[in-house]
Amino acid sequence: MAKQALILVDIQNDYFPQGKWPLVGADAAADNAAKLVQAFREAGDQVVHIRHEFTADAAPFFTPGSEGAKLHPKVLDRHDEPVVLKHFVNSFRETELQSILDQQGIERLVIVGSMSHMCVDGITRAAADLGYTVTVIHDACATRDLEFNGLVVPAAQVHAAFMSALGFAYADVVSTETFLAANH
Repeated sequence: MAKQALILVDIQNDYFPQGKWPLVGADAAADNAAKLVQAFREAGDQVVHIRHEFTADAAPFFTPGSEGAKLHPKVLDRHDEPVVLKHFVNSFRETELQSILDQQGIERLVIVGSMSHMCVDGITRAAADLGYTVTVIHDACATRDLEFNGLVVPAAQVHAAFMSALGFAYADVVSTETFLAANH
């Protein structure tokens, strides 16, 4: 089987109920992400944490050095797990993520995190374009209501639309339970 890594995208304090930019279902998604972290650690597979910080203090969330920009306690890194700091939607852009994966001979990525419509989408498409085999765990991702042209799009519909699009051409999109039953 190809070497795999679990990529936890932006599971940070500001996305939770007391944060600056709360997401719908952040706690449930983080609980599923934690189950995956445990399974990957037990199997000896690589776990990589992605942490977003904006470069300006006036950012709406994830301000540099803030409590909100820290990784959420449900999925804290261990000393042997890399934490990649990023400043863009695409986790590969101007980071060491690809070199970390290449050094470990990783061919398969399992992606979880936030936001479904933004950074999860960005890393998934980039990873597929870079030649990785990608799986997105849909119930370990979260997003929020969006607005377009005066229309409020509920988070569940935003999430479904993006998972559907990713599943069409970029990744296998499965639940935590389905993934763990088949892989760990």
